[in-house]
Amino acid sequence: MHKAGFVNIIGNPNVGKSTLMNALVGERLSIITSKAQTTRHRIMGIVNGEDFQVVFSDTPGIIKPAYELQNSMMDFVKSAFEDADVLVYMVEIGEKELKDEAFFNKIIHSKIPVLLLLNKIDKSNQEQLEEQIDLWREKVPNAEIFPISALENFNVSEVFNRILELLPSSPPYYPKDALTDKPERFFVNETIREKILLNYDKEIPYSVEIETEEFKEDEDIIRIKSVIMVERDTQKGIIIGHKGSALKKVGMQAREDLEKFFGKQIYIELFVKVNKDWRSNSFQLRRFGYNQK
Repeated sequence: MHKAGFVNIIGNPNVGKSTLMNALVGERLSIITSKAQTTRHRIMGIVNGEDFQVVFSDTPGIIKPAYELQNSMMDFVKSAFEDADVLVYMVEIGEKELKDEAFFNKIIHSKIPVLLLLNKIDKSNQEQLEEQIDLWREKVPNAEIFPISALENFNVSEVFNRILELLPSSPPYYPKDALTDKPERFFVNETIREKILLNYDKEIPYSVEIETEEFKEDEDIIRIKSVIMVERDTQKGIIIGHKGSALKKVGMQAREDLEKFFGKQIYIELFVKVNKDWRSNSFQLRRFGYNQK
């Protein structure tokens, strides 16, 4: 008997969803930073066994949208409810609520299995942990609760084994050698965006989108040409930095990660262009893979 299904991970920003996703998949598919809204898309990671296929899905953190891009990000979260066979609701020690009441109501009235993962328990003591388990047991009575540390890989294999038990009987949804549903250029874009999140402050990282215009793969090298889009001229100057130093640093860091990811030498060229107010422009958002409805 073959099992297969969609396991969708949701939660507030910064609870460690991407760290969990990467731990479950065994590959670094989701970018990770300490800044909120690091994940903008719904990213799938596929784990295959002889008699199972688990399609994990990492979604943006749940927020109250302030502009069109954030509305699109929340559409990805809504879609996670529609095709899930198992819903993973992730909270961290000290959290007491989900930021959106409508999503919370969906979780507690869910007809599918819900696993509530209490993350970052390495930062708590036994008394606090027991208090939190009691709190969430009362709030989400339909959920099975697992205390975990995604970063330390504590209890992650137990969660994975429980997911396998809950999966329905089904043929695989994707080819058995598939790792994700996203193309190579998506991971190039995300890697560059991660480095911008890590290297720049304030509004800059949230005003940035990446478009990879060229991805040419030869036997021993991949040549990449990517454009960093910003919303204003002042942001362009900050991204480039004095004599191009800031942009050069982003390129070097991205190249190192991409060489590990693709297992090949990478030659990468970065350019910066102004794309005025792209975050509020429906046409531009569709172009970048948002607003897919």
